[in-house]
Amino acid sequence: MNKKRVGLVGAAIGTVGVGVGAAVAARRYAVGRDRLRPDPDRGEPFGELRGRPQTVVATDGVPLHVEVDGPDDAPLTVVFSHGYALTQDSWHYQRRDLAREGGVRMVFWDQRSHGRSGRSDHANATIDQCGEDLLAVIEATVPAGRPIVLVGHSMGGMTIMALADRHPELFGEQVVGVALVNTSSGRLAELTLGLPESFGKVFRATVPGVVRGIRRSGKIIDQGRRIGADIAFIVTRRIAFADKEVSPSIVEFLERMIGSTPTDVIAEFYPTLAAHDKLAALDVLRELPAVVVVGDADRLTPPAHGRAIAAALPDAELIEIADGGHVVMLEHPGLVTDALASLVERVRPVAEERSA
Repeated sequence: MNKKRVGLVGAAIGTVGVGVGAAVAARRYAVGRDRLRPDPDRGEPFGELRGRPQTVVATDGVPLHVEVDGPDDAPLTVVFSHGYALTQDSWHYQRRDLAREGGVRMVFWDQRSHGRSGRSDHANATIDQCGEDLLAVIEATVPAGRPIVLVGHSMGGMTIMALADRHPELFGEQVVGVALVNTSSGRLAELTLGLPESFGKVFRATVPGVVRGIRRSGKIIDQGRRIGADIAFIVTRRIAFADKEVSPSIVEFLERMIGSTPTDVIAEFYPTLAAHDKLAALDVLRELPAVVVVGDADRLTPPAHGRAIAAALPDAELIEIADGGHVVMLEHPGLVTDALASLVERVRPVAEERSA
């Protein structure tokens, strides 16, 4: 495979991988021309916030890296599930700021094949298995019956839906609230990534073949990701970031997370994301307090997907963030943190009563 072809395929998989990977490379290209502008997040310790580590073994033996923050006797635990090609560190601001809320314990984990967790077998790189992983994390870190709020971004939200689909008995009993951020209940295979529909059709037809090739050539393509950065910029410059003033430090932080995810892992998970359909599972969440957060310029899980989820949940608060892309918890952290804090306050009386 020559360098030019490697570069093209590297660019294509950057588009597939949450769209964020290629968009981060593109954004860095733009930032490189504008290094002198203010960077309010320059001193932020991205990726350095750590909790008490714990290893949870999944049903198929994959070790899952988990960290716990806050008092073990807190009446409420908030469990965070991150998105595709990211890590638990994507919740940096929420981890930092929700710690100021009294009586809250937080659990963060890296999904299989992501971050510090172990590598999954290809056959188990599925949303359904991720739902089983979330169950294992809950059982290992939260005392039986102790109230929980589940928070998920993108694929993490889908993981919550998979848990609801397979273990509905947890919801309303132990799970007392849910927050779904930039996620979808299905039909992701129909996305155009913000391209005109004619180009979107070409993209959807091409990606499956690219993905199959990547499974066999992941290491080679990883080397080509940088070569294809300029092409990725042209294709995905409008995808990940709606906030034109996003901090260069945030861009670099995202780039590090995306860069730590091997290309073949991105390829392995793409089919399960494209096939994801958990609309029926939302019935399990109908009676729960919930918050649904969408970015009005999110081209990966467009606002219509979040609105559809909120419409299926009578007790859900829909929050649409202006100038918000696919990573609103980093682009507009205060708004997301406030939404989560509000949800925590809504369910706190129930949590305290059950924990008494």
